[in-house]
Amino acid sequence: MRIDPYSLELFISVVQEGSIARAASRNHIAPSALSRRIADLESAMGLPLLIRSPSGVELTEAGRHAFARAASVHDQLQSLAREVQSLSGQVAGVVRLYANASAIVGFLPERLKAFQARYPLVQIALTEQISDEVIRACVDDRADVGISASSKIPGGLDSWHFADDPLMVVLPLDHELAALDAPTFSDVIRFPLVALQAGGSLDQTLKERADAVRTPLNLSVTVNSFDAQCRMVEAGLGIGIVPTSAASAFAGSRGFVRRPLDETWARNRSLRVHALKKSSRLKAVQALIDSLSQAEG
Repeated sequence: MRIDPYSLELFISVVQEGSIARAASRNHIAPSALSRRIADLESAMGLPLLIRSPSGVELTEAGRHAFARAASVHDQLQSLAREVQSLSGQVAGVVRLYANASAIVGFLPERLKAFQARYPLVQIALTEQISDEVIRACVDDRADVGISASSKIPGGLDSWHFADDPLMVVLPLDHELAALDAPTFSDVIRFPLVALQAGGSLDQTLKERADAVRTPLNLSVTVNSFDAQCRMVEAGLGIGIVPTSAASAFAGSRGFVRRPLDETWARNRSLRVHALKKSSRLKAVQALIDSLSQAEG
């Protein structure tokens, strides 16, 4: 039985995308060629791995087991390639970077551009996740580098300052809090809020602060992105508490008023770079850590 790494990579893509067509587009291969690769993989294993339907694909029992092992083998092969590349005199290879949304929308594009101008042989595999999942990915060694807003850092991780990103209040132009230079949290929670993705670090912080003052949050709607949050505020569905990075990126039109949130914990919010504690790191990984953690001096 011969199974090539490329077929495993395509199989992983199909499962992640839930569709042969989308996986083909992602990997720049014809759908018919990808389908043949999967069929050959199933033939080599002697069992069907996917259940195909007009709406997409799902895993068979054998497919679920194969996917877990294929993902593990793929990660090991990627690690092998990165370790060998690091033995050369060049800084090269793939670095797995996990980051939360505020880091991605507010700071990373320019910093990664500068990094890749300096290290053109390094490829950044960027994954967006909530802060807690960024931390878990670093601990599990699924991420070489992580950026999160989490204040609870496990002992097994090294951590460095990345950027200050205090919280702001975004308001419709005619909202009564727009008359205040810097509303407090008590001011804000008197009104309906447009909330952001349950489980994220910002969601957890606001719930903890509301519990501390024994006032339930009045949520008008919950969304999964900063741009959606700002659009809902613009439509008058509530007010939002967002990082400065997101307020700058998505609430820059004349349809908003932005005010700093007048709380110490809001002003002190920052993003940090994380990596698993190791005696030594791949050159590309260390170069990215150095670049991101030194960017603000």
